[in-house]
Amino acid sequence: MVPRLSSGWPSRLFWWRAARTPGAHGQPSTRNGASRVPPGVSPRVLAGGGPAVRRGSSSPSSRGPEVALTCERYPVRRLPFSVVSEEDLASFERIVPGRVVTDPEELEASNVDWLRTMRGCSKVLLKPRTTEEVSCILRYCHGRNLAVNPQGGNTGLVGGSVPVFDEVILSTALMNQVISFHSVSGTLVCQAGCVLEELSRYVEERGFVVPLDLGAKGSCHIGGNLATNAGGLRLLRYGSLRGTVLGLEAVLADGTVLNCLTSLRKDNTGYDLKQLFIGSEGTLGVITAVSILCPPKPGAVNVAFLESPFYVLVETSGSRAEHDAEKLGGFLDQALGSGLVTDGTLATDQRKVKMLWALRERITEALSRDGHVYKYDVSLPLDRLYDLVTDLRARLRPPAKHVVGYGHLGDGNLHLNVTAEAFSAPLLGDLEPYVYEWTAGQRGSVSAEHGVGFRKRGALGYSKPPEALQLMQQLKTLLDPKGILNPYKTLPVQA
Repeated sequence: MVPRLSSGWPSRLFWWRAARTPGAHGQPSTRNGASRVPPGVSPRVLAGGGPAVRRGSSSPSSRGPEVALTCERYPVRRLPFSVVSEEDLASFERIVPGRVVTDPEELEASNVDWLRTMRGCSKVLLKPRTTEEVSCILRYCHGRNLAVNPQGGNTGLVGGSVPVFDEVILSTALMNQVISFHSVSGTLVCQAGCVLEELSRYVEERGFVVPLDLGAKGSCHIGGNLATNAGGLRLLRYGSLRGTVLGLEAVLADGTVLNCLTSLRKDNTGYDLKQLFIGSEGTLGVITAVSILCPPKPGAVNVAFLESPFYVLVETSGSRAEHDAEKLGGFLDQALGSGLVTDGTLATDQRKVKMLWALRERITEALSRDGHVYKYDVSLPLDRLYDLVTDLRARLRPPAKHVVGYGHLGDGNLHLNVTAEAFSAPLLGDLEPYVYEWTAGQRGSVSAEHGVGFRKRGALGYSKPPEALQLMQQLKTLLDPKGILNPYKTLPVQA
C-alpha cells in the first residue's frame, strides 16, 4: 500500500523500491525487500545536513571495458546508404567551416549512449549553428543518400540518440540561443540545442518555470526533449509537452524548412503538424527551434519524503506558503495517524528540497554502477504498477543481480531496472518479450516517457494495432522517402 494523495494539488508524486533477485549478491535488504536508507541515517538527517547535490546528468563510469558495437550485439543489418567520402567531408566543411569533427577520440562520446550499452562507428560529426546550416546539411545528405543521426545531449535511454552503424552525426550543441521571451504570457522561443537546466535558470530569473524537469536536465537539450516527448518530473502538474509546446521549426529530410514556430495559444487552422515531430525521435525531421509556454513560478514549494512499504517523494506548489503547508500538514497528520505512513520529513527551503530530490534523481546513475542495466519504462494501471517487479523477482535467477522498481505514481509510470555484472544474451531472452507481453496483458504502454529508439522498435505492436503501425510507416515514407533520418529507430523493421 502506498499513500494516496489528492490529485488536485501535488505537482510531483514518486515512489521507489529495490530488492535482490533470489541468490543474487549485493547490498542487504530489509525483511520486506525494500532498499533502505543507510543504517543510522534517518530521512530527517538526510534532509537536514550534508552538502547539496547538483541536479543534472552525470555520465556513468566510463572506466569499464569498451562498449560492444550495436551491430555485433543485436541482429541488425546495415541499409544500403552511401559511405562518407573525402569529397563529402570537403562539402561539409564548406557548409559548417571549422565544425566538422573527424577525430576518433572526439567522436567516441557521440558514438556511445549514456548507459554505455550501445555503440556506433560514425566517422564524422557536424555542428551547425543555424537552421539554414541544418537545411544545407540535410539537402546534401539527401542527394548523396547519406544516413543522418540527429543528436542533442545524448542522454537517452533507448539507443535513439547514437548511430547504429556509420551514420553522419548531426549535433545541435551549438544551436543554443534564446530567440525571445514574453514576460507577460511566459512564451519562450529558443533553438533546439538549449540545455534544459540553462533554460530553467533563464525563465526562473524572470518569474517563470519551464514545464519540464528531468534528472538529466544539466545535459539534455530541449529539442531532444521534444523529439522523445520526454515526461519528467512536472508532468502531473503541468501536463505533457504535447500540450505545452505552442509551435516548432523542423527541417525535413530533403532540407525543406517547416516553420511552424507560432506563439499563439489558439490556432485551429488545419492539421496540428507540430505533433508529428513531438515524439518522432528525429525520424521525420530535425527539430531546430521551439516555442513553449512557461507557467508562472510557484510562490511556495513543499517537499515531503515519506516512508511506508515504499519511499514516497511528494512535491506541492502553490501561491501561498501558509495555505499549502496547512493542507499538506493536515494530510500528513491523517496519514500518520492511520498508519498509512510510518515516518517522514518535510522540506521547504531550496537546499533541503534539492537534497531530497537528489535521492530520487541519482537512482539511474547509481544503477549504472551496479553493472549492466536492462531498463524498461512502461505505463501500467495503478493497481498493477508494482506487480511486474514482484513477478520478475520470482522469475529471474543469476546472472541477474537486482530487480529495481521506481517511477511516477501519479501518472502510472514504472521504471523497471534489472542489473547484472555484464550483458547476458540469455538474461535478455528471459526479459524480452516477457516484459512487453506482461505489459500488453494489462493494456499498458511499452514506453511511458523514454521513447522507442533502437531498443523498442520491435515492441510497438504490443501497444499499437497494425493499422496504426502502417500509418506511421506511411508518414515516414512520405516525409523521408529515402529513410535517411535516424534509421533503425522507432519503427519496426520492414520486410
